Amino acid sequence: MNSASAGGAPDGSVIRRESPRPDLLAFEIKDKITKADIEWMSARTDEAMQALDKIDMLIIMSNYEGSDLGATFDGYAANVKVRSVAHIRRYVVVGAPAFAKAMINLSGFVMPVETKTFDLEDEPAAWAWLAQDPSAAS
Repeated sequence: MNSASAGGAPDGSVIRRESPRPDLLAFEIKDKITKADIEWMSARTDEAMQALDKIDMLIIMSNYEGSDLGATFDGYAANVKVRSVAHIRRYVVVGAPAFAKAMINLSGFVMPVETKTFDLEDEPAAWAWLAQDPSAAS
């Protein structure tokens, strides 16, 4: 595995964070998301969904500065996102801007994915919530 696939997209704004278990994917967004970033992150998610079937996902937006148009409308990323509904148990975002936080929380009501948002300073609480048994995390 090369350093790009282990830690982040080559010269990218998204890095993979260490997680305590293989079925928890954790990513940190440190800048503006590019097409390469979204494709790299989508590939990691796709690999995990194929290998493990059910996963939890944690996105930490430590310095999110938006997305390039190519990232927003990437076909591969859109395909992975559609398929992820059947594979993601819990989707947690830390540090989401207000508009994104509202969308994430609303999606939890209309999709079979448990969603939760935390403020950036509450990152430890997000990790603790994800450490709970999924049937107890509410």
